[in-house]
Amino acid sequence: MIRENQKLLNQLNVISDGLILFVMLPIAYFIRFDILPNASSSLPFSAYMLVDVCFTLLQLFMYASLGLYRYYRIRSLRMELKRIAASIALGMLALVSVLYLFHAMHYSRLTFIIYCVLTVGALGAKRYAVRMTLRWARQRDLNQKKILILGGGKAAARYLQEIRDNPDYGYRALGYLADAPAEDMEGLAYLGDLSTIDQALEQYQPDEVVSAVKIEEFHQTGRIIAACDQAGVRLAIIPFFSEYMPPHPQFDYLNDIPLMNVRYIPLDNWGNAFIKRAMDIAGSALLLLLTSPLMLICAVGVRLSSPGPIFFRQERVGRDKKNFYMYKFRSMRVNDSEKTGWSSASDDRRTAFGSFIRKFSLDELPQFWNVLKGDMSLVGPRPEVPYYVEQFKSEVPLYMVKHQVRPGITGWAQVNGLRGDTSIEERIEHDVYYIEHWSVLFDIKILFMTVFGGKFVNDEQM
Repeated sequence: MIRENQKLLNQLNVISDGLILFVMLPIAYFIRFDILPNASSSLPFSAYMLVDVCFTLLQLFMYASLGLYRYYRIRSLRMELKRIAASIALGMLALVSVLYLFHAMHYSRLTFIIYCVLTVGALGAKRYAVRMTLRWARQRDLNQKKILILGGGKAAARYLQEIRDNPDYGYRALGYLADAPAEDMEGLAYLGDLSTIDQALEQYQPDEVVSAVKIEEFHQTGRIIAACDQAGVRLAIIPFFSEYMPPHPQFDYLNDIPLMNVRYIPLDNWGNAFIKRAMDIAGSALLLLLTSPLMLICAVGVRLSSPGPIFFRQERVGRDKKNFYMYKFRSMRVNDSEKTGWSSASDDRRTAFGSFIRKFSLDELPQFWNVLKGDMSLVGPRPEVPYYVEQFKSEVPLYMVKHQVRPGITGWAQVNGLRGDTSIEERIEHDVYYIEHWSVLFDIKILFMTVFGGKFVNDEQM
């Protein structure tokens, strides 16, 4: 019954989202042209409705692609709203681009802005109302999913604590089976050992079984699977090695032998890699064109500030541990510590003009050429000089994982304030998180944070 209710809820979710998306544009049109003063439309209402139908279908497709209609219980409202807002922003950007290409320039931009605000607000309010309704129901023991836990070790205790800490998920543990009562499962009824699973399934009728048996009990997994299959009960397994698993494990197959990749990297997929590289080429070419007058001014300033070359070229370690030369406008006097030096904000080697261009990150502009060449990406982990790579790879866990993707001009660590003289361990945690969770929307988010958050990268290495 729970599964059928979940399916029905997801279907109603899609239908209600579609209605909200469709209705909000006529409302925005009414506000723009009937309520706001001095407004008249040069296009008929039917032209807006045609756009409305197309945009609604596009958004529903994007919501499904972003996983907004999957398993409902374990998604946070905040995560949903962020994905909805990003999807609408990206969809509206695509819509405006298409209208521009077809020279349909008479649509009201203010109408579209009002529509976006109304839609995000309405979709958010609907989801909040649904959650409050479900919370009310679950507090009265309605729409609860009954769980039978197998095992009494740390993995089982961690799962139990998680569902206790998040009652909004609607899970209620009936009890647990283990070879012996466990202190870690305090407060939950001990229902017997694992050999009694058939009787337990018959007696307690759980909606789902969660197996978190210890390594010593793992040999019973085959029997557990058979018992659940025979009873028609859904089974989820928490492997005893779960603490070593990646957040989103990926499986390959050698004939019928499953192989779990310990570290899943979305950019290993050629389709994802192609999209990211296309964005890098288009973005870097456009930015080189737009910033060329500014770069000319910087070049003249560097030349006049102190003797030496205009560009500072330094060897860095890139993807697959291959070295490349990264370009910046020179901000320091020529010195002998270029390969190993680490500068600070008060470094006396900086020129006055160098301090100025570093303050506004203008010294980084030549790196758009590195992106166009393919040495770097617009977004990715910041590259280090070989000297520090050799030092950190044996001192910092997971340090070398960052070299499985192209380094970037800006990155997840940098927009979170981890640049210059900050914790290398924290930087690597953010870099690995970015690598394992990469998506087009994640890159766009980082670029927006870089520009509008005032955190454009300016690493403090030479």
